[in-house]
Amino acid sequence: MTDFAWWWYPALFATGLLAGFVDAIAGGGGLLTVPALLATGLPPQDALGTNKFQSSCGTTMATWQYARHDLLKWAELRLGIAATLVGAVAGAITVHWLKPEFLRPLIPVLLVIIALYTWFKPELGREKRPARMSRSWFAVSAGLLIGFYDGFFGPGTGTFWMAACVVLLGLDLLGSTAYTKAMNLTSNLASLAVFLATGHVRFGLGLTMAAGQVIGGRLGAKAAVKGGSKLIRPLFLTMVIALAAKLAWDGWNR
Repeated sequence: MTDFAWWWYPALFATGLLAGFVDAIAGGGGLLTVPALLATGLPPQDALGTNKFQSSCGTTMATWQYARHDLLKWAELRLGIAATLVGAVAGAITVHWLKPEFLRPLIPVLLVIIALYTWFKPELGREKRPARMSRSWFAVSAGLLIGFYDGFFGPGTGTFWMAACVVLLGLDLLGSTAYTKAMNLTSNLASLAVFLATGHVRFGLGLTMAAGQVIGGRLGAKAAVKGGSKLIRPLFLTMVIALAAKLAWDGWNR
């Protein structure tokens, strides 16, 4: 497509900027970017592929910002990254044989449970706590499971990572957000490789949104580092509830 109205480009840039900012702090940027890309008239496959491209750029910037502030130890993340990559590829392959429709009514319920648990546990994630499992076991089990989910279905992946990091690893919300970005980046790049190989990325629109994503990701990560749990917690709750409502609405309309 080459006949997009000129105003789509500043609109998509602004959408990428806002989505990158929100996603760097609490996840859920896809709630803004996917509908915007679909609104341009792109086929669903191209919209999803272009979304993976632009969101990967924002996630890369956010991950780099968290690493700059010494919130990511790459030596400790290697096992989790490898497990997440394997899980994401396995999920993407499995979806060709088993359709993920059965997950649609279940995921909103799980998201609401996470939101309620976070709401009624205001001290959750304020500071680090003792881990409930070793980092190695967490990296393998969570990486394979959540990575597979991201490749197979996807919505709420960041939420599940953050909840797992807080509850099982004992990280605070800032540390959980940083860990989540690194794992999200892994599964995003794995999915993006598939979309690139099948020709479902529109680079004109994708680069426009990516420019906004990079700026938004940088600003969001810096805001999260400065604001800590006081900023992350309310935004996290807002995005979890919004995602649950959207998935429930989509399921109802189906």
